[in-house]
Amino acid sequence: MRFQTPLVPAVLIRRYKRFLADIRLEDGQEVTAHCANPGSMMGLAEPGMRIWVEPNDDPKKKLKFGWRLVEHAGRHFTGVDTSLPNRALREALGAGRIAELADYGTVLPEQKYGQKSRIDFLLRQDGLPDAYVEVKSVTLSRETGRAEFPDSVTARGARHLRELADMARAGHRAVLFYLVQRTDCTAVTVASDIDPAYAEAFGGARLAGVEAIAYGCKISPDGVEIGRALPLR
Repeated sequence: MRFQTPLVPAVLIRRYKRFLADIRLEDGQEVTAHCANPGSMMGLAEPGMRIWVEPNDDPKKKLKFGWRLVEHAGRHFTGVDTSLPNRALREALGAGRIAELADYGTVLPEQKYGQKSRIDFLLRQDGLPDAYVEVKSVTLSRETGRAEFPDSVTARGARHLRELADMARAGHRAVLFYLVQRTDCTAVTVASDIDPAYAEAFGGARLAGVEAIAYGCKISPDGVEIGRALPLR
């Protein structure tokens, strides 16, 4: 999935109010960019970081840049746009590139289920149980090569796990899909020290039959594409 507009490099000055970031472009101009990530962004929002932003000339948008990537040493990247994983996965599902889910022909996004919730994707195919797929964007890494989720306490995430467990008990397939938006990680784990309640809910969901799948991404200033499966430890 290519970015609509070629990205340009910048330096992060500060991120604030969750959705705003002051940045310095290569020509020295300082502007405010939209940050499409309401999360903690642990380790990704330090002043002085090299980032990549997407310009736009949409007259309806007040901010003319959107923050898309963080660049790390060794030309590694992290994607910070939390809307991107669902779009990338929908593209991959439609192309049959997710081996564990390739047998499903119908992909329905944002379907109501549980208690006033929406599942990211409901997959259907004659002769197969419906598959409820919840997508989580993974961007935290505190140890070389290891990605972690979550990066902050997430009561919503724990609720999603309980609802997926209910779907599994009802005879459906229930799938938690961790998309690692980092190119420097080769495995995924649950950050139980950050959110013990989430870790407990994860264990309960697995016992109930919820499947957990993790995939990495190929990321560059040109675009983001779902890559290979990663081990979940």
